[in-house]
Amino acid sequence: MSGLAIGGVYALIALSFSITFTTTKTLNFSQGEFIGVGAFLGVAVLYLLSGQDEGAALAPGASAGFNYPLAAIAVGAAVGVIGILLFITAVRPFAGKPGMSWVMSTIGFGIILQSIGLAIWGPAPVNLPSPFGDDVIRIAGAGVRPQEILVLVVAIVLMIGLDLLLRRTRMGKAMRAVANNPSVAALMGINVSAVMIGAFALSSALAGIGGLLVAPIASASIFMGLGIALKAFSGAIVGGLDNPRGCIFGGFALGLLEASVALWQAQWREIVIFLLIILVLAIRPQGLFGARTLDKV
Repeated sequence: MSGLAIGGVYALIALSFSITFTTTKTLNFSQGEFIGVGAFLGVAVLYLLSGQDEGAALAPGASAGFNYPLAAIAVGAAVGVIGILLFITAVRPFAGKPGMSWVMSTIGFGIILQSIGLAIWGPAPVNLPSPFGDDVIRIAGAGVRPQEILVLVVAIVLMIGLDLLLRRTRMGKAMRAVANNPSVAALMGINVSAVMIGAFALSSALAGIGGLLVAPIASASIFMGLGIALKAFSGAIVGGLDNPRGCIFGGFALGLLEASVALWQAQWREIVIFLLIILVLAIRPQGLFGARTLDKV
């Protein structure tokens, strides 16, 4: 269950990488900072909704009732707007041009965002209470925290919703058309710029919500997102960066592998994970479910 829970977060973030890559052929290399900012924005919203003084620790009931869902909605909207700002300032001026200038510009945007977060909230982690408490639930003798179940359920619901969005709606069809060929999509009357902006807003919102989901497990920290984003990106590479369902598979597989290795030897966790990634890339560079043209992009 722990592996599936953290794998659900990896899958969400991996899916966010896939959305921007397939639509704009670019990536947000500041996604880790978006996760940390999302967690702290959630903390700020919970302070506001619970009426607590920000100098005191959040009470266990601060996330109760509708507070946590409202915080998730607020975080998704706010971080989505930041994602639009990222696209306008750091991606669109360089997209489609020779070179990889957008890589450094997105990294620079993340550094600015992290610095602003440090100035507002400081470097210290903050404990965020789970909406269902911290009492361990026993399932067949194994201990599971309620937040881990919540993370898994919410991640699955969001991924199913996004899959339906991409495959059944006009917006999803427009995104797939732009991903296939932006020039032809524009000739067919699709607003390519609007679709790209929407892709970055959606990708960033997923990162922010992912940060809020994992904060009750790992504590909210402005630095918490780097490791999560790196492993999520690794999951996307393993599953196939151009295949959203492959990214979901890669995220869950990485979470399960991480939890399994940690039961054996925790210090070997990262070594085993990245050795596996290197092996997959050596055998199948485009990922397990990626198109063979990916290595030519």
